[in-house]
Amino acid sequence: MNLTARKYQPRLSTLMNLCDVNYMLLLKLLGDKEEVGEIRQFFISDFLSYSVAVNEVTRYTTLITMSQNAVVMGENLSQLFRPKMIIRLYHDARMAEVISSQDIRYVKPRYDYPNIHMHLPDEKEQINMFLKEWLQLCHQLGQVNVPLFDKTK
Repeated sequence: MNLTARKYQPRLSTLMNLCDVNYMLLLKLLGDKEEVGEIRQFFISDFLSYSVAVNEVTRYTTLITMSQNAVVMGENLSQLFRPKMIIRLYHDARMAEVISSQDIRYVKPRYDYPNIHMHLPDEKEQINMFLKEWLQLCHQLGQVNVPLFDKTK
C-alpha cells in the first residue's frame, strides 16, 4: 500500500468558471462605468457593509479593492477582523481573479501542505469562492445610498 500523499493539482476549469461568475457579479455591482477613486458601499445591515473601490483602470483590466466593514457593540473592528481582497478584472477574458487577500500579497495557484503560513493547497480556489459568496450577498441584501441630486450643479 502506497501511503505517500498525492500533490494537489489545481482544477483549471473550476477556477476559470469561478472567475467568470465573479466577473459577471462584479460588473453588475460596478455598473457600466469605473473611474479611479470611485467607491461604492453596499449596506447589508446596520452592522455590516461592503465597499468596492476602483484602484486602477486600463484598457484591458481594472484593479479593485473589496473590503468588509463591520461594527460590533458600537465599535469598528480592528483590521484583523475586516477582510479585504484585491481583485483584477480582465475585460478581454471576462474574468475576475483575487490576486491578494488579507496577509497573502500574491495568491499562488497551489501551495504545498503543510507550509509555514498554513495556506491550504487550494487557497486560490477557496479565496475566489469566498469572493463569490461576498458578491452574492451584496446582490441579495445590499442597499446602496444614491444621491438624488447632483451636488456639483
